[in-house]
Formats: sequence, structure tokens, C-alpha cells
Amino acid sequence: MITTDTATTYTATVDSPVGPITLCGHEVPDGFAITRLGFGEDRHGPRDRSGWVRDDTRFAAAAAQLREFFAGERREFDLRLDPAGTPFQQRVWAVLRQIPYGETRSYADIAVALGSPTATRAVGAANGRNPIGIVVPCHRVVGANGSLTGYAGGIENKRWLLEHERRVAGAVLF
Repeated sequence: MITTDTATTYTATVDSPVGPITLCGHEVPDGFAITRLGFGEDRHGPRDRSGWVRDDTRFAAAAAQLREFFAGERREFDLRLDPAGTPFQQRVWAVLRQIPYGETRSYADIAVALGSPTATRAVGAANGRNPIGIVVPCHRVVGANGSLTGYAGGIENKRWLLEHERRVAGAVLF
């Protein structure tokens, strides 16, 4: 995490097969970092957006990588990220980035990977607070029985993302 005290949040909107995606970011030492990727209304996002400045050029790389992802040409993102969260949330989000494209893991799998096998509920809460969906692939986390559980971007979008990745990866659809 590279958070700095910044007054300006920059934003851009990218069209996608799962609806409009809102990107947010700010200046950090030596560059620019993505702080949010939200769907449509972004119900977990900040309510006060009065200080936001639209600037598509700052998000050119992110927009290009998202287009490549949706076209099936990209499996990993190479973007500078700066999600705000607790140390535990940061650890969970780091593990999420290790889930291979086209695969899923359960909340219990993530808890075990963290060395805290009894922290399944805390993992679920941290997963649900992931501010940079798709890039930090919280959509790849499912219930212990493989069921699709909550997703800030909506269950239908989660289903679409998982099916898209499995189709591109050549895996069998669930």
C-alpha cells in the first residue's frame, strides 16, 4: 500500500460487458495509482464525490487492460494499486491476486492461505470490501460448496466474469 495524503481523486468511466466501470485514483510518490474500481452505482463507494475530477488520460493503461481482459486477451493486470484498507484486508486482497485466472477458491481456502483457518467470516468481510474488483479478483471467491455468494458488482456480473474466465482459459463451466 502506498497511500499518500492527497486532495484530488481522479476518475474515469469505462464501458464493459458487465456495465459501466468507474475507476478512481490519485497521485502517489513517483506516479499514479488506482484506488477503486466500481460497478454502476458502486454502492460501497464514497457518497461524496464533489472533489472528483474526470481525467480519462490518467486511466488510459487501466482502460486498455480492462478492454484486453474483456476481449479474452489479458489474464493478469499490471497496474499500480493503492486500495485503502486495514492490514488484514490488505493481506486478504494480496491472496486474492494469487488466485489463478479461470479458477476459484473458497473463503476457507483464503483463510488457510493466510495462516488463519478460523478466519473464514473475516475473509468474507474483507473480500466484500475489496475496492478494486476485477483487478483484485474477489469474483473468484465462492462458497465452500462452489455456490456463488455475494458480490458488490452483482451476482449476475460475478457469474459472467467467472464464465468468461473459464471459457477463455478453456476450463469446464460450472
